[in-house]
Amino acid sequence: MNQQLQSVLDFIRHNENITEEEKNHLVALVKKANSDLEITEFKLERTEKVKRTTAILLEETIAELEQKRKAIEETNAALSKSLADLKATQAQLIQSEKMASLGELTAGIAHEIQNPLNFVNNFSEVSNELIDEMNEEMEKGDLEEAREIAADLKQNLEKINHHGKRADAIVKGMLQHSRASSGQKEPTDLNVLCDEYLRLSYHGLRAKDNAFNAVLNTDFDTSIGKINIVPQDIGRVVLNLLTNAFYAVNEKKKQRPEDYEPSVSIRTKKIGNKVEIRVEDNGNGMPESVKDKIFQPFFTTKPTGQGTGLGLSMSYDIVTKGHGGTLKLETKNGEGSTFIVEVPDV
Repeated sequence: MNQQLQSVLDFIRHNENITEEEKNHLVALVKKANSDLEITEFKLERTEKVKRTTAILLEETIAELEQKRKAIEETNAALSKSLADLKATQAQLIQSEKMASLGELTAGIAHEIQNPLNFVNNFSEVSNELIDEMNEEMEKGDLEEAREIAADLKQNLEKINHHGKRADAIVKGMLQHSRASSGQKEPTDLNVLCDEYLRLSYHGLRAKDNAFNAVLNTDFDTSIGKINIVPQDIGRVVLNLLTNAFYAVNEKKKQRPEDYEPSVSIRTKKIGNKVEIRVEDNGNGMPESVKDKIFQPFFTTKPTGQGTGLGLSMSYDIVTKGHGGTLKLETKNGEGSTFIVEVPDV
């Protein structure tokens, strides 16, 4: 018993002025107070133990959290490095994709350049002969005949100049496609650009597979005129969409050689303050599950080794981020696909 309460208890028991009944009552009260005091002391001791235990656990928790914080910082640093490495790798892959598409164009470029070169060579030979004839007529004194030959010669030179410029435009387009984009928009004839890449991509595919044929359809809106775009970037988009379209119809042709005629169409149209490019094929199309993923980086429906999965994601970024436009897909499984590019007409 508590010492103070024990003293009180002894005083009560030896006090002769208190009746026995009162003593019993007071003793019961003192014992009750002692019991309550013991309970309180027990509770205080237990609380103290809990506080000490809590303090120890808190210290351990703080130490553990500090370790986790350091681990998170290390993980973040590793993730930042991985992200930087991934971006660098993606940039390299995009450049590889660009160069691969340039490689696919090589045969088409050679074919397209050969045509104007043939004209230049032929008209040069004819013009050389006309000069000899003109000299002969002048020696004879027949100036009228010489003037007629000179007129023919002038027409030939105009044709040589026209086809020379045509070859020059093809080469410039090739160089523009191969070099890194300047990101600068410039007035560009969208119809000429689309027509150029349609022929180049088609002849590029035929160079790899001369058995391949397709119906090429064009419908260019002549009211568009020149619009401000980054020509090498939009050229890459058009090339990628056309290459995919030719791939799709070629794959379907391999499956149905008898009753199927491959067809690829490219159309331009002015719609309000926007310009639309549609690239359509009658290939196999895509299921809805594929449509939802088609613009994701590294996603491809082509067999391993035949596609990086960057062409459409790169095209999507060029159209949406680089030109403030949209790139959408309409497709029906088994019937074909249409990619729709919309860019502002500014």
